[in-house]
Amino acid sequence: MFLKLLIVFLISMVPIIELRGAVPVGIGMDLGLPEWLVLLVAVIGNMVPVPFIYKFARKFLNWGAEKDWKPLKKFCNFCLKKGKKAGEKLEAKAGSGVFVALLLFVGIPIPGTGAWTGTLAASMLDLGYKKSVFAVLGGVLMAGIIMLLFSMGLFGAIRG
Repeated sequence: MFLKLLIVFLISMVPIIELRGAVPVGIGMDLGLPEWLVLLVAVIGNMVPVPFIYKFARKFLNWGAEKDWKPLKKFCNFCLKKGKKAGEKLEAKAGSGVFVALLLFVGIPIPGTGAWTGTLAASMLDLGYKKSVFAVLGGVLMAGIIMLLFSMGLFGAIRG
């Protein structure tokens, strides 16, 4: 059981895939895990990188964008542009309701709107650590519940 939970946990930490991929894997591969446990482990795994992203990603990306090594510079500039664009988009749509906008941005499970991107955007906007983490956590929980319901319905229908 530990190995199965570890798989769900590790998948949920991977950028882009995150919890949106971990929950369907935990449910759909019929690992024999209770749904609530898959959700809990995926949420925890998805949240583990968040403090590090908030505290260090922007510093690393700014550092890398100044380096002469082309692949690093290209990657860092891409991430900075994506984070800035996501942050500006959130701010433009939300105005003073940035907390709710960030929560919804992370919570709607479509590619490119997960905890990694949301946290980077929050960091770029200097939203504040606590506010950002709570908004991202709320969004991760929302996305997790949506993915859990989707996975249970889809895989339940396939099995049934």
